[in-house]
This record gives sequence, structure tokens and C-alpha cells, in this order.
Amino acid sequence: MFTIGIDVGGTYTDLVATDETGRTVFAKSPSTPADQSIGVMAGLEELARRIGVTRAAMLAATDRLVHGTTVATNALLERKGARVALLTTEGHRDVVEMREGLKPDRYDLRTPPPEPLVPRERRFGVRERLKADGSASIPLDATALDAAIADVRRSDATSVAVCFLHAYLNPVHELAAVERLANELPGVSVSRSSDVLPQIKEYERVSTTIVNAYVAPTVQRYLANLERSLIEAGFAGSLFVVLSHGGMAPVEEASRLAAGTVLSGPAGGISGSRRCADLLGIPDLVPFDMGGTSTDISLISDGVASLSADGMLAGQRIALRSLDIASIAAGGGSIASVDGGRTLRVGPESAGSVPGPACYGNGGLAATVTDANVVLGYLDARAFMGGARPLDRAASEAAVDRIAAALDLSRIEAAAGIYKMINLKMADGIRLTTLRRGVDPRKFALLSFGGAAGMHAAEVARELEIRRIIVPTVASVLSAWGMLTSDLRYEVSRTHYGTGRISADEVRGLFAALEKQAAGRLRGWFKGDIAIERSAEMRYGEQVFEIDVLLGDVDLNAPDLVADIEERFHRRHEELYTYASRGQEVVFVNARVAAVGKVARRAGDAAAVSSTAPCAPRGRRQAWFGAWREVPVYGLDDLRPGQSLDGPAIIEAETTTVLVDIGDRVTVNGLGWLDITLR
Repeated sequence: MFTIGIDVGGTYTDLVATDETGRTVFAKSPSTPADQSIGVMAGLEELARRIGVTRAAMLAATDRLVHGTTVATNALLERKGARVALLTTEGHRDVVEMREGLKPDRYDLRTPPPEPLVPRERRFGVRERLKADGSASIPLDATALDAAIADVRRSDATSVAVCFLHAYLNPVHELAAVERLANELPGVSVSRSSDVLPQIKEYERVSTTIVNAYVAPTVQRYLANLERSLIEAGFAGSLFVVLSHGGMAPVEEASRLAAGTVLSGPAGGISGSRRCADLLGIPDLVPFDMGGTSTDISLISDGVASLSADGMLAGQRIALRSLDIASIAAGGGSIASVDGGRTLRVGPESAGSVPGPACYGNGGLAATVTDANVVLGYLDARAFMGGARPLDRAASEAAVDRIAAALDLSRIEAAAGIYKMINLKMADGIRLTTLRRGVDPRKFALLSFGGAAGMHAAEVARELEIRRIIVPTVASVLSAWGMLTSDLRYEVSRTHYGTGRISADEVRGLFAALEKQAAGRLRGWFKGDIAIERSAEMRYGEQVFEIDVLLGDVDLNAPDLVADIEERFHRRHEELYTYASRGQEVVFVNARVAAVGKVARRAGDAAAVSSTAPCAPRGRRQAWFGAWREVPVYGLDDLRPGQSLDGPAIIEAETTTVLVDIGDRVTVNGLGWLDITLR
């Protein structure tokens, strides 16, 4: 039986299949942004060809297919989601526009705030009011609700977000409104805040519910089409979708909580990074995922990837928990340009998969990072994608020449400048990701993956004074590979309402109710053992933000339970901000529980056969290492554990290329992966 992971990127769709023996086969297919399922099905055809069977036979022998999708991400970034209306408490329809009274840049007086997904004319107030303790102050006014629903009908909205004040404590009014909407507007998608994000903070709850309403119809339509296509092609197993928190869920859950899929693809990369940390015995890694359109950066510290509820995408607040991933517009398709001041810029615009870099021959004329790598000799134009997609070197040279002419530089100087600029941009992204957490990147190893990362990892690491780089053999498809290591996960949270210090009985009651809810829901998807993860969001009394405190090993029956939890908060606050105020009041805001179903791992962990023979290059070619040098070119598949080589060198695989700089040393570890020590 096979298990298949699929990651849809901006340029390529990556696919990985493993079987019971640990054999791993992977393939790439151009992404099809207009309908991602077309690229997925084409990729499955190619994957089956590489396995040596028909697609129908492969799918019939597949028990689990795990998918990371960018459908929700693209809908938000491109503003191509549903036409949304908002039903909210009378007098509160402008919460989404007032935000929190904050601007992304407090000193920028000119830039307008992000445009709300729901304009004011589609935000409708309903007469009702719950008190802060969840009791009704004003009952839901049926006449006002009917009038608001009539307004929704006239607005031609295709999706509705329902968010009433304090519904996180008592959803009774929201449930009544949703029932009425279903009767009056049966074809309209509905998202309610007490289902999407049942916790305190009005703006976060309204914004997240609106995002869910905005992307849900698109996600639901895509997943339904994909599921139908898979079934028609012979698939009879289970289809799961990776969510932003790194766990996977069945299609119906991903469709319900569509806002939870906005980091679906990158989350698979973090799952794979955690697996790498386990296999290597290296607990501290900086995952560096450079693809065709963007670079995703995160952190594995002590073997753990941090989760955050502070997500923002396309100017929209998404307060669902997600892996803490920084995504920057830097990839192989990033376009180089020269501004009016004759300054070289690289990105944020990308050539994507269509038309792609100039060297793709699809009509693209702009110089991209990939074109610079061709000009510098890092990419073999004849061997790209294993020779299946030769690159047009002359087109790359012509594109880079236009940049060179605008800067009065030579071709090689312009290409080297593009290469240097993108490396500095990515190094700055890693600095921001690590230093803002008080982490010194020099103490970490860089985990290089994504199709383009290997050509840039050494220079990025050198800029950060990182001395060690790991490149897995599955580097170009590690996000898809990582999806095969994802566990089933269902998260729930509840806000604690009360005055004064929380009691031990209240803590026990909150977690008992949440654990029952989470485990009960997961049981519908999973029959194996379930692990429970607990955490709390807490703050000092005068603070306006919370921090997440892990409570996995807390004894809920301990007599000093509350004191133990508060001390953990103090320690965590000190880790993040260098101080703790143990004399201040500590406020317990949200309890959170995740039910986790551990799945069997087959992700190709078997070691390759070792060798002490010298590495034999496949050939040699001219490449730019500060000057033109003829350097040896090695095949990644030819290297064996125990072998080593010194730079300068180029190591090629079908779907990725790794540069080894002058004086750097490569050792092939027991998994067949590259372990690079920088000079």
C-alpha cells in the first residue's frame, strides 16, 4: 500500500509516495493556478509512471493521501474569494474596519489600512445583546434578523459571517441566526464565530470569521472537485488536508474551517523539518524552504516548532493557531528590475509558473533569480528536471543583459548582483525570524529544502555566521514528504470568564470539558491512540496581549495547580522578554486543548549503503565562484554514506542543485543526506 503526500506550490506541485518498505518515489508537475486539481492529477500520472504502474493501479493501492493546498492563500492574496456579508450585533458593524486602533507602521501617516473583505454596505446590524458573562441583555429580535437577512439577499452575497457580541460564551443567538439563514438562503455558505473561533477579543473573532466565510466556498469547491476526480481515477482511500497548525484533518473539517488552511503547504514543510530533527538528532534547526515563488522560514528549537495565534495574511487578521512561519517574496521566479534611481531590486514580483523565468521559454522576458543562476553556471540548462525540461540559456542571457545595460554593468556582474541581492533578502528574513525570539541563529543548523534552496543556502548561512547546513535527499519535495509525517489533530479553545485569580477547580473544569470535546471529535476520524496537548494563553493584569504557555506535563490534580501554572507563565515570559514580574497579577485568558492521533510513519527513513570510496564526479563545468572556475559536478544519487568532498563543487539531483563553496566540506551522513560544514 502507498501513502502519498501532495504539496501545491506557486510554480510546481510536489508529490511523494512511500510504501511499507520505506521506498520513496517523488515527482514534480507544473502547478495550474486556475484549477490546482489539474496539476495534482497530472502529477499523480507522473508519480505512477515513476513507480512503474498505472495511475489507477497506484491510487487503488493508496490508503492515505495527504494534501497541502494554497487555494485559501491565493483567494486571500488575489482578493478572489466569496462575496461576503456580515451579520453582527447592532452598533458593532465597524469593528472590522476600526481593527484594534493600530496600524502596521505607526509612523506612516499616508498608507491607508488594508481594505476590509466586507465593505460597509454589506455589514448588517441585528438587535440583540449578550452580557460579558454570556447572559442575554437583549433577546434576539426576530424582526431585525429577518430584515438583515433580506438585506443579505439584496446584496447578492454568496457567503455570510455571523459574529455576535460575546457569542464565544453563549452561542444561542448565533445558532438561531444560522438556522434562519439556512431556511431563507439555503444556497449561501455560513460561518459563525462561535464555531470558527469561540474565544475572547472582538476584532480577532470577527476578522477570522470573515476570512473563513471569504475562502470557504472556494476551498469547499476545490476539495469537492479534487475528491471527485480522485474517486473517478480509482482512489478508494482517505483524503486528508494539512492545516496551518501542522496537523491534518479530513476534507469535511478542512471545508468547515477553511481559514485553517491558509498555511497548509508550508505547514507540511515544518512537519518534515521536525522529522528531520528527530532522524538527525539535531534539535535546533532553521528550516529554509526556497521555492519558485517564495521562501518560508521557521524555527525548530529543542525539537519543537512554535505555534502562534498572531497570524496575518494579505492584511487580514487570522487568530487561529498556526505554525509560526515567515514567508517572504523571494524565490527562483523573483523578478529583477532597476528603479528610477538605477537601484537593483529583486522581487517581490514573481514570474510564477506562467510565464515563468525567461529560460522556461513560455514567453517570459523578465530576468529572474533562476535566469541569474543559469548565467552563473549553477544550473545546467540541458539537465534541468532531469533533462525533461531543458532551459533556454540564450533567453536567460538576454534577460540579464537588459538588467546589465540599465546598470552599466557586465552580464556576469548583473547576474552576480541578482544572486547576492536575493541571498541578503533571505538572510534578513531569517534574522527577523530568529532574533525577534531572542534566538542566536549561529547556534543552529540550516535545513535547506525546496527546489531552489540548495543554490543559495551556503551564502545565506555564511551571511548569518551559521556553520552547518543539512540538505536531505528529499529536499526539493520536503513539504510533501513532511505531510506523510503529519498527525491527525483537532484543536479547541475556551475563554475563562471570571474576576480575580482562576481557581484550581475552574482550571480542571475547563480542560476536562475541552478534552472531552476534542477527543470525541477526533474519534470520528481516527481509531488509534489519542494524545492530549494542553496550553493556556495568559498575561499580566495590565497587558493587552497574551502569551502561550505549554502545560503538557502539568498534574491537574496537584494541590498547587494554579501556582504551578502561574510559575510556568513567569518563566515563559522571561524567556521571551528577559524579565518576569512575579509580584503582578496573572490573568488566565484562554484554555486550549489539542487531540492528536499519531499515524504510522513510512517516510523513507532507511539508510543507504555506505562507502569509503572517493566521490567520483559525473563531469565538470564552468561556474562563477568570484571568478570563472571549472568545478566538478556530482550526482546526489551517486553519493553514499561515509563519502566526503570539498568545494568548490556542484551537486545535482533531478529536481534540485546544491552549491558547495570554496573551502566548504560535504559529508554524506547515514541517511544519504548532505551535511555541509562551512569554512
